Amino acid sequence: MADLPAGLTRAENVDASARAELAARRVLIGLIVLLALLALASVFGQEETISRAVASGASLEVAAPVRLRGGLFFQGRFTIGAERGLEHATLVLDRGWLEGMHINTIEPAPVGESSRDGKLALDFGRVPAGDFLVAYLQFQVNPTNVGRRSQDVELYDDDRLLASVDRTVTVLP
Repeated sequence: MADLPAGLTRAENVDASARAELAARRVLIGLIVLLALLALASVFGQEETISRAVASGASLEVAAPVRLRGGLFFQGRFTIGAERGLEHATLVLDRGWLEGMHINTIEPAPVGESSRDGKLALDFGRVPAGDFLVAYLQFQVNPTNVGRRSQDVELYDDDRLLASVDRTVTVLP
């Protein structure tokens, strides 16, 4: 049998029991599998939450996830119901809808876009009485965007506030 290099012993280096190393590997793989299963169960975001506000003459419904992960694509659905005619139905989105996120598309396209106190204002124009408008916004979360922020949405008819929905989003790493 060949001699071992200096500093190595047969008991510790050749015939050593790998139980601790094997246990560490199994625990690590188990944690990775558990993390993947929890993500598949939507524990880390993406499940849609619906928030509503009803006011005199109009209603607003926002459907979007309140927990997200970095890199995730998601959709926000904004439904404006008009009991009476709205001349300039405008959605004002809080900064949390835009900070650390990309807006990929807005359908239907608003007739105008502006800023109100640093918030995004989307003017969808006229919504006749008894009708409703559904706007779809597709987003992607930047991978480095982590934390909690306000995602409030307000519905205006020109400069008059009609309804407001309070939301908070949590972005997980």
